[in-house]
Amino acid sequence: MTQIEATAREARRLLLACYDGVLATISVAVPGYPFGSVVPFCLDRRGLPVILIADIAQHRKNVVADSKVSLTVFDRGADDLQTNGRLTLIGDAARVAADDVDTAARYYRYFPEARDYHLTHGFEFWRLHLVRSRYIGGFGAIHWIEPDRLLGPNPFSAADESAMIAHMNADHVDTMREYLAHMPGTDAAVSTPTLAGVDADGIHLRTARRVWRLEFPARVSTPDAVRKALVGMARAARA
Repeated sequence: MTQIEATAREARRLLLACYDGVLATISVAVPGYPFGSVVPFCLDRRGLPVILIADIAQHRKNVVADSKVSLTVFDRGADDLQTNGRLTLIGDAARVAADDVDTAARYYRYFPEARDYHLTHGFEFWRLHLVRSRYIGGFGAIHWIEPDRLLGPNPFSAADESAMIAHMNADHVDTMREYLAHMPGTDAAVSTPTLAGVDADGIHLRTARRVWRLEFPARVSTPDAVRKALVGMARAARA
């Protein structure tokens, strides 16, 4: 593995472990200046970040006027942000088609409370199409990463992922609690974790307060491989 491949892998691991970040848009109210907003996001089936924006939000006005944006993510639990990884995704924001039900369903699994947002305001899904990314893995570990090295399409169809999620959420809640038992500060013991997403490298579990990332021991590409990985993770959690 080359240095850039190893760096891209580290950056992708960080991206997969984050579920919110700082969206920078070009201000309409103060022309020419950047405007930062904290936004939740999840990755779509192509590995691109998706956010939900209210039609009254300032950053919505900004992206309509100029689609150029950046999204910065970092480990919120790090003791020293300067010595831990952070990643800035640079690209163009574009509306997600209204009939893209897969992307909407995936987002709502990560952020179920967002389903009720539409009761008070109009909201739209927006997708970030990457141009380039800047990864800082600590002092001196600084690299530009092209999209084709960072992004990883999800190998599972919407139907396959939905089936795996439905099975885990119906029959294996206690197992998911065991997965989270060793995580610092987790509220798994007093909440009902749900499986929100599955990809080639791991899973995302949702608890009452946040989304948690758990990695597979090795990459997978079939539902059967996911099953075997989850069984192995359960055994490890009980050991």
